[in-house]
Amino acid sequence: MEELLSEAFAEKLRGLAEKSAEQYRTAKPFPHITFDDFLPEAAVEAALRDYPQPKEVPWTKFNNAQEKKLAFDAVEKLPASDRDVLYFLNSRPMLQFLEILTGIKGIIPDPYFEGGGLHQIVPGGKLGVHADFNKHPRLELDRRINVLIYLNKDWKEEYGGHFELWNREMTAAEVKILPVFNRCAIFSTTSWSYHGHPTPLTCPPDRTRKSIATYYYTNGRPEEEVTEAHSTLFMARPGEAVAESAKQATGETWTLRRVAWALTPPILHEMYKKMRR
Repeated sequence: MEELLSEAFAEKLRGLAEKSAEQYRTAKPFPHITFDDFLPEAAVEAALRDYPQPKEVPWTKFNNAQEKKLAFDAVEKLPASDRDVLYFLNSRPMLQFLEILTGIKGIIPDPYFEGGGLHQIVPGGKLGVHADFNKHPRLELDRRINVLIYLNKDWKEEYGGHFELWNREMTAAEVKILPVFNRCAIFSTTSWSYHGHPTPLTCPPDRTRKSIATYYYTNGRPEEEVTEAHSTLFMARPGEAVAESAKQATGETWTLRRVAWALTPPILHEMYKKMRR
């Protein structure tokens, strides 16, 4: 933890954010950036060394048409090395870095690591293209930024596992990011920042795709980004079918829903929120 909280590392982050802010904010298909060798070497090496194997902790298992992955968000139960990285990602130096980089002010970390923590994908696993849930289920805050750090040494192109960023029309993946060791991917989240790892993993049977994820929030968001609260919204790639229950409503449908929400009496809003908890 010492190297993560050093002034030298904080200075490095500030300089990186200032140098990269314009690149981040103008990136297509939506604001994003990647950094290699992001964390101090000692910290990330230790995090990989102690990263739990698929049967070492009670991972949450997702196994359906859109998701085949493992997730673990009980951060307090992790080895100290992994826990230290996650706690650092929620620290003041990291929040200051993100505010400079993204231009988003008043960033709030998630003490619950809702949907975040550790993610692991075994051969054949995947995560379909989607937009993330947009409201924190406990805190009622607006989700604004995702940070992903990959822990895959000697990862080859043929193993797959690319993190893909898709355009709003869902016609193409405009960016594909190989999940190599100590690579950090950061992006802004809206109801149309479509992303995922949709192609089943083809790495050797003794390997897995390992990552660390943290998400960040604000109290409110720009009006042009406001939509009603929703859970994860999966999207169909060209030539691919997605079950109706997983599809995202876009365009005019969103507009109609927002109008309906605005006309709904406040007491019914509160009843709806309580039902979702």
